[in-house]
Amino acid sequence: MKKWSIRTKITLLFTVALTLMATLSCLIVFSVSHQVIQKTVRDNLIENVERNVDEIEYYETLDEIQPDPDFTNHVDLLFPYKSGFLEVDDDFLKQINGVFTSLYNQDQELIYGENPIAVASQSVEFKNSVIQTVNADHTKYYIFDRMLKTGCQDLWLRGVVSKDQGHAELSSITRLSLILMPVLILLSVLISYLFSGQILKPIRQISDTALHISTGNDLKQRIELNRGEDELHQLADQFNHMFQRLDQAFETEQQFTSDASHELRTPMSVILAQCELSLSDPETSVSSRTAFLTIQRQGKRMSRLINDMLDYTRLEMRPDRYPKQNVDLSALTTSLCDDMALIRQQGIQLTADIQPEINIYGNPQLLSRLVTNLISNAYRYGKENGHILVRLHSNDTDASERRSLSLSVEDDGIGISKEEQKHIFQRFYQVDPSRSGAGTGLGLSMVQQIAEFHNGTVTVKSAPDDGSIFTVLMFL
Repeated sequence: MKKWSIRTKITLLFTVALTLMATLSCLIVFSVSHQVIQKTVRDNLIENVERNVDEIEYYETLDEIQPDPDFTNHVDLLFPYKSGFLEVDDDFLKQINGVFTSLYNQDQELIYGENPIAVASQSVEFKNSVIQTVNADHTKYYIFDRMLKTGCQDLWLRGVVSKDQGHAELSSITRLSLILMPVLILLSVLISYLFSGQILKPIRQISDTALHISTGNDLKQRIELNRGEDELHQLADQFNHMFQRLDQAFETEQQFTSDASHELRTPMSVILAQCELSLSDPETSVSSRTAFLTIQRQGKRMSRLINDMLDYTRLEMRPDRYPKQNVDLSALTTSLCDDMALIRQQGIQLTADIQPEINIYGNPQLLSRLVTNLISNAYRYGKENGHILVRLHSNDTDASERRSLSLSVEDDGIGISKEEQKHIFQRFYQVDPSRSGAGTGLGLSMVQQIAEFHNGTVTVKSAPDDGSIFTVLMFL
C-alpha cells in the first residue's frame, strides 16, 4: 500500500467509507421497512375485518329483510341461525390480499368464511378489537377478532393474516437494493477517481515542474496553475518563491565565480611571467630559484583551476557560447587518443577501440574536453605499467527508438569505493588528493555537465583496487 498513489488511496478510502455507509443505510432501510410492512399488514387486517362487520345482519323474521332497489342483481347470502336469519352481503370478502375473514359463534364454531389456521387458532380466545398472534406450521399469524353488534350477541368475526405476507414487498426492496447498491458504489468510485484526479492535478504539476528543474537544472521554470486560493495554490506560490530565491542565489554564485575567475587570470599571468623572468635571470640565487619554481608550479595549478572554473561557469551561465554542429566523434576521439597515448605516465599504455564514422550534433571543444578529462583522470589514478582502454561504439536499437553512442574509458587503477562514487561528480571532490597531482577536482564534474549539455548521461562502475569504467551515453 506504501507504493500506491495518493489518488488510489483516496479512491480506496472513499470506496470503503461509501460501502460501509451504503451497507449501514441498507440495514437501516431493511429494518424500518420490515417494521413499516408489518404495521401495514396489521392495519390491512383490521381494515378488512372492520369492513366485513358492516356486511352481516341478523333478522328475527324474513319480513324484516328489505330488498335493495338500487341493485337488481344484488344477491346476498341468507341462512337460518338460531331463531332468526343471518344475512351476509355479497360484498363480504372472505379472502383479499392474504387476509382471511371468517364468522364464528361464541363456541368457536365456524359459520361462514375461510380460516387457513382454524385448528391452531382454536386455542386463541376471542378478544374484541385486539391483535393476537399464533404460530402455525412454523409461521407466525396475526389474529384480529371483532364482536358483532347485531340482534344475536354471540357472533364474532375473526381475521387472520400471515406475518410473512409482507415478505414479498421486503424481498422486492432487498433485490432492488442489491442491484442498485453495487451500481451506485461503482458509479461513486468512478466519480471519486475522476474527481480526485482533478483535485490532485496541481500536485502532479508541482511534482513535474520540480522534476524538470531537478533533472534539467533550470531554475527559471515556475509552477503554472490556474487561479485559486486553496492550500495547493498557496503551496505552488511558496515553491515558486523558493525557486526564485534559489535561482537568484545560484546566479549570484555563478556570477561571482565567473567574475573572480576572470579577474584572477591577469594577476596569475603576471605572477607566472615574473617567475619565468626571474628563473631566466642567471643572477637569481639558488634559494630564490627554488622559491620561484615552487611559485611557478603552484601558479600553473592555480591558473588551470581558474580556467576550469571560468569554463564551468560559462557552460552553466552562457551555453550559447558553445554552438553545436555535426562532429565526427570517431575522428575526434582517435586524434585525442593518439596524442594522449604519448604521455605514458607511470608506464601506462593507452589503447583504443573506436568504431569509425560516428557523428554527433554537438560542440567539438566541449566533446574534446570530455574525452581529455576522462583519459587524464584514468592516467592520474592508474597503477604503474597499467592500461587504459577507450571504447566508442554506436548502440543499434529498434527502429522506433533513437540510436545512441557509448563512450567508455576503462582503467585498472586504484578504483573507487561505493561510498565515494556518490561524490565523485561533485565540484572539487577528489578520491585521493595525494595522487591528484595537477588535478583541480573539476574534471569529472565538467564531464557530467558536458554530457548533460549533449542530452547524455555519465555513469561509473568501479571497485577498490579493481579499476574503473566511466561510460558516457548520448543519443545520436
